[in-house]
Amino acid sequence: MNTPANTLPVIQLKTDRTPGHPWIWSAQVNKPAERLPPGSVVEVVDAKGRFIGRGFWNGHARIALRLLTTDPNEAIDAGWIEKRIAQSVALRRELLQLDRESDAWRVVHSEGDGLSGLIVDRYDDILVIEYFAAGMWRFRDVIHQALLVHFPQARLYWFAETHVQKQESFDCRAMEAPDAVQVHEHGLRFHAAPGSGHKTGFFADQRDNRKRFAELAKGRRMLDLCCNAGGFAVHAMAAGAREATGVDMDAGILDVARANAQVNGVDVRFEQADIFDWLRQAAAHGERYDAVVLDPAKLTRDRNRIVDALKKYFAMNRMALDVIPPGGLLLTCSCTGLVSEADFLEMLRRVALNAGREIQILHVAGAGTDHPVRSDVPEGRYLKAVFCRVL
Repeated sequence: MNTPANTLPVIQLKTDRTPGHPWIWSAQVNKPAERLPPGSVVEVVDAKGRFIGRGFWNGHARIALRLLTTDPNEAIDAGWIEKRIAQSVALRRELLQLDRESDAWRVVHSEGDGLSGLIVDRYDDILVIEYFAAGMWRFRDVIHQALLVHFPQARLYWFAETHVQKQESFDCRAMEAPDAVQVHEHGLRFHAAPGSGHKTGFFADQRDNRKRFAELAKGRRMLDLCCNAGGFAVHAMAAGAREATGVDMDAGILDVARANAQVNGVDVRFEQADIFDWLRQAAAHGERYDAVVLDPAKLTRDRNRIVDALKKYFAMNRMALDVIPPGGLLLTCSCTGLVSEADFLEMLRRVALNAGREIQILHVAGAGTDHPVRSDVPEGRYLKAVFCRVL
């Protein structure tokens, strides 16, 4: 994959303005006369022919260019990939010292680590590699070998979502899923099963938020809505919550949640139900929970459905208030990257107004520090976790 810079195909932008984002859309470029394979490394120049940078070209994708460097002396080759991965691992291990807290953390966070189109997550001895760009897929052998330098005993499992393969025009055939493993987080143990029908069964991005909420929920009656594998409930009970209930629609993931509670020696009641039906019934029976987590799955990938997503967040949060007494805690989350933090907070303002309640925002968090965000790529800050007190 080593390509001397002076032999690279050249892609010209339609403007002489310097891009303010590493993603450049197809409408912003002059398409080359010759057809270039998806994921080709190219040199990018502005409308006046001045050097802009180098990156991946994909004439079939909405994101036509992914700028990887603006340094004219830097080539995008195997050495560049190896260096970037080494920097990513060093951040987690040397600066953040994540091995002290967990053996489940994000190794590479796409643009946040300068590796657009690549995400790598660690679950004990398994590295889960997700490809979002044809360019990264073309470097897959280099990526896999570079990761094994830092995790020599690792089992590698890689994949790409079907819609991504279609958009980016590459073929990543399904692998056999590895055996499930047990991961550790802040002294607790959890089941992780990469490649299963439930993603991994464990979402490391909420690691710090689970710990913080558990500290706040000590002595309280806790409710974990859209609980997935029960991470918030298990942490809360281990930290001294009075009792905990988890609710989720997925019967399979609730079996994992029960096993997580059992292995950690805590008692959590898990119920399979639609949260709207469950909350409606709980409110009718006068049930109250003074520490509530609401952490639904991503609601949309479509920019045209953002308003619909916000309406659903409004409905969920409004119903959650009906079971929270004055002085109760609410941690409400959104992992829908297209919903901005500002819009999410505005939704909460309208929920409070509609309910005639006051919501005190104590803290607005996101994913853990192993999910760094580039200042010019706000999309990387997909997770919003708002710690509130409800009066």
